Amino acid sequence: MDTASKPNKNRHFLSFSRKLFLSVFLLFLLFAGSVTLYQYQREKEYKIELLDLQLQDFNEDLYFRLTETPDSLWNSVLNSYISQSTTKELRVTIINPLGVVLYDSYEHNISPKNHQDRPEVQQALKHRKGHDVRRTSETTGVPYFYSATDFGSYIIRSALPYDIDLVNHLAADRHYLWFTLAVTLVLIFIYYHFTSRLGTAITKLRQFAKRADKNEPIETDLQSAFPHNELGEISQHIIQIYRRLRETKEALYIEREKLITHLQTSREGLGVFTKDKKEILVNNLFIQYSNLISDSNLETTEEIFSVCEFQKITDFIGKAHRSPLGKEEKRISLTINKNGRIFIVECIIFQDLSFEISINDITQEEEQIRLKRQLTQNIAHELKTPVSSIQGYLETILSTQDLPQEKMQTFLERCYTQSNRLTRLLRDISVLTRMDEAANLIDMEKVDVSLLVGNIVNEVALELEEKDITVVNSLKPHILLRGNYSLLYSIFRNLMDNAIAYAGSHIHVHISCFREDENFYYFSFADTGVGVSPEHLNRLFERFYRVDKGRSRKLGGTGLGLAIVKNAVLIHGGTISAKNSQGGGLEFVFTLAKER
Repeated sequence: MDTASKPNKNRHFLSFSRKLFLSVFLLFLLFAGSVTLYQYQREKEYKIELLDLQLQDFNEDLYFRLTETPDSLWNSVLNSYISQSTTKELRVTIINPLGVVLYDSYEHNISPKNHQDRPEVQQALKHRKGHDVRRTSETTGVPYFYSATDFGSYIIRSALPYDIDLVNHLAADRHYLWFTLAVTLVLIFIYYHFTSRLGTAITKLRQFAKRADKNEPIETDLQSAFPHNELGEISQHIIQIYRRLRETKEALYIEREKLITHLQTSREGLGVFTKDKKEILVNNLFIQYSNLISDSNLETTEEIFSVCEFQKITDFIGKAHRSPLGKEEKRISLTINKNGRIFIVECIIFQDLSFEISINDITQEEEQIRLKRQLTQNIAHELKTPVSSIQGYLETILSTQDLPQEKMQTFLERCYTQSNRLTRLLRDISVLTRMDEAANLIDMEKVDVSLLVGNIVNEVALELEEKDITVVNSLKPHILLRGNYSLLYSIFRNLMDNAIAYAGSHIHVHISCFREDENFYYFSFADTGVGVSPEHLNRLFERFYRVDKGRSRKLGGTGLGLAIVKNAVLIHGGTISAKNSQGGGLEFVFTLAKER
């Protein structure tokens, strides 16, 4: 309800140009009105002063006449002078300094009252001259305009009736009012035109700001819509700056995607962190190597700073926060030897105190070269053993004519066992070859890993019971990924068979998915058995490699089970590592991609 009413409410708001126009318009009207009123008042005052000046001149002229005339002839001179005056209905009064009326042109209306308190008389006594614009006479009952002049021995006061003629005479000229109104209307029209153009520019600029805020593209004709003035020029510069920033942002985004792609496909573990040790970006190898170096599985990447092997890196970062570092001090490198692998760990501090940590497994290339060198030799050796056994038994049967039937039966059974072993060996070699040469042709489908592992546990239940092995399956239901069912089955089945065959009796096997992100599941397959010496850990996935060769052959192993596991994991976009558990036993940590 509130959201719907907001747009309607906004429509009633005045635009900036309208507000500017109205505010300046009102100020202009107030100024023009004040000036006009002031001018009107000044003109009225000017006309009053002009009339007062005329009456003052009359008073002075009359005074000069009286000074040349004897006192006995004043009445006749005054009456004659007033009657000859061009001003009609002029009233003249002569008052002594004490306020007593000595003469009034209206003789029959002479008042016995003292005139000293009259305003024009008081002004004349103080300033020699005085006037009163409109006051009703107590003598005649008619309003007059009075003008008095003090000549020392007496005061001459002249007055005109304040009638319509005098009112019109004193009224201000209104022609300038019409002129002021006309000028005001012209200025308002010009200012309205100016504010309209200004409002158009501001409206266009507001539209641009809204689109820029929503990260929408700017129309090409928007720049030409601005007026050709300073605001339009500024607006065009702002749009050009925005376009350059947008192009730069798009270029940076492309470079960022390149960097992320490079980071994810890099052959070393890379992690970028803020100065507060918060993860910005890490790749899969960084997580894998961190878990391999750590004694316990890390649920979050930030936990590496609590791993003792990274203590030197942590101290180096803390030093960078406490004091500025020189150019040569912004990088640190250390070697970590853990679980049969050697890692080079480097940390680089950036200008804003964010930093990058890289973990490089320097044993990997060497291991691959050694594996390739020994592969042919191992295949020949592994094939030679069952073939030699079969040949020996068959030669004994052929060369001994009186060989007992029971002995012959035993030799034939042993030949059959060795042929089965040879068959399994050839099958495993075929599987590995198929994974090496035709990995892209393997069919993929949706596989429920939780259900698959549950089926394997049920299949080996008797073997587990014979050796008193307890399986703790901590996988949550419905862990779905896209993969090949047979290869995923071989991963968990070979790891299970390996634990049953070599870990010992009275142990526990823990299967868990300890972490998940948008690309990978992180699995752990651990047992509490006898474990493996550290020098064997990084060779467990080699083809035909055995920790105890005699015992492995006795148990019927081909030496290819973990190699198949590793290749199957690689085909499913993951990585796998082996390490000794902190509480004893062997743990395999591996990842499987959700989509391939």
